[in-house]
Amino acid sequence: MPMSTQLKRMQDAAIVLVREVAQQEVIPRFLRVRHAVKDDGSLFTEADLAAQHYLAERLPDIHRSPIIGEEMSRDAQRKGWEDGENGLWCIDPIDGTTNFINGIPWFAVSLAWLKEGRTRLAVTYNPITDEMFYAREGHGAYLNGRRLPLRQVTTDLARTVADVDFKRIPKGLADRIAVDPPYFSQRNFGCSTLEWCNLAAGRLDLYLHGGQMLWDYAAGSLILREAGGQVCTLDNDDFDAAEVWRRPVVAALDPTVFASWKDWLRAG
Repeated sequence: MPMSTQLKRMQDAAIVLVREVAQQEVIPRFLRVRHAVKDDGSLFTEADLAAQHYLAERLPDIHRSPIIGEEMSRDAQRKGWEDGENGLWCIDPIDGTTNFINGIPWFAVSLAWLKEGRTRLAVTYNPITDEMFYAREGHGAYLNGRRLPLRQVTTDLARTVADVDFKRIPKGLADRIAVDPPYFSQRNFGCSTLEWCNLAAGRLDLYLHGGQMLWDYAAGSLILREAGGQVCTLDNDDFDAAEVWRRPVVAALDPTVFASWKDWLRAG
């Protein structure tokens, strides 16, 4: 079977699976679960674990590949990466767990399939809004069947709306942004996978994050690129060459804005 045909079949099945796990394991627990704290200080719930287990049980039916999940042990995650050169599932069972715990309707189930270290297909689903974002390499990005982006964005950095997450941004840069930002307005939603998607949709113009884990950027980076957006890190133009497990994000949908944003960030 040609790879493009295989990826289309995998994508269609993944869309069905992601909606299914959200309906069966995530939404029934919304506002009904207690949380615990992981060693790194992040939060998780019974819903995270149940959704990850559900996906891990059913993904082999779509394609038998190693699986990396956010709620797995670090050793299991590293082993999955080492074994996944020829195919790897990367899943975030609930991204935006803090939002989920606090009743903020802004969280997502997200998965990606990677080969040779690059994302080949991506699915991210917000079950509250019923927005399904998806992309496969070379075939564009979509929201519920509509091609992304949804609107034409500005080419003027001074008029842009930025999503900036100050966690792990170097202090000097954070101070510059706080005192004299180059953009018009700023947002942050607490759900990395959806922030990528909203940038791809044209709801945002810029994105900056000081350090994302693989499951935070694997799906979203493909969705943005397939929508025509561009991405790098704070000090590396080749996003895919950066450290796998924690990667800063500098991104924009419009190429002119991307160049201006990157230059401004690196000027300090």
